[in-house]
Amino acid sequence: MARPSRCRRICIEPKYDGFAPCGLKNAEQVVLTVDEFEAIRLIDCDKKTHEQCGVQMDISRTTVTEVYERAREKIADCIINGKALHIAGGNYVLCDGSAREYCGKICNKMNFSVTNRTDIRKETEIMKIAVTYENGNVFAHFGHTEQFKIYDIDGGKIADSKIVNTNGNGHGALAGMLSELKVDTVICGGIGAGAQNALAEAGIKLYGGVSGSEDNAVNALLEGTLAYNPDVHCNHHGHEHLCGEDKHGCGGVCHE
Repeated sequence: MARPSRCRRICIEPKYDGFAPCGLKNAEQVVLTVDEFEAIRLIDCDKKTHEQCGVQMDISRTTVTEVYERAREKIADCIINGKALHIAGGNYVLCDGSAREYCGKICNKMNFSVTNRTDIRKETEIMKIAVTYENGNVFAHFGHTEQFKIYDIDGGKIADSKIVNTNGNGHGALAGMLSELKVDTVICGGIGAGAQNALAEAGIKLYGGVSGSEDNAVNALLEGTLAYNPDVHCNHHGHEHLCGEDKHGCGGVCHE
């Protein structure tokens, strides 16, 4: 399993979570992560250098360049090819005030408490988490899972859980099924781009590239220690696998 990437520090969350071409309905979606958004904001709007951006985001200059270039490619894809841009997810934490000396502002996030790597959630908020499931572990591929384990989270703790059969639903229908179950977060192993877009369109947070015990994964997410891959990708239909081997052809951690 690849070493988890360093969490990126975010000063300001996006005011808008999506943009779409004028006059086009059901346009193909491209997901821009929040840390990619932050790199664009700091470099293109605040005119910071890559080195200054790295200091503020608490990552290396090389990583800043990778994040920034990936973000620019996604934005260009939307503008040139008429795709919708959805801003969500990523490997980040909101600034706790420690970066105010770099951003030059009086930070208004001093009282925030980070409860996981990708979200700031109130302890009283009720969540519903779905995990691809097989024999007590996170199943290796989202689109092929025969079951989900659904967790009800209340006050930052597991209140209840149950197993739900997918009844043969494939990639396209699973997002709709989870939406009907009022799931807001998914943990899985490998997942294709189409399924990622479907989850994003349904407003469901994704934590991909996860393996091991499903209970441990959910508890790690709640504790803010879940190791996952924000750039997880798996293309089973094209038979292009950049992942470990198992009986499903996807070892649970797939990397672009």
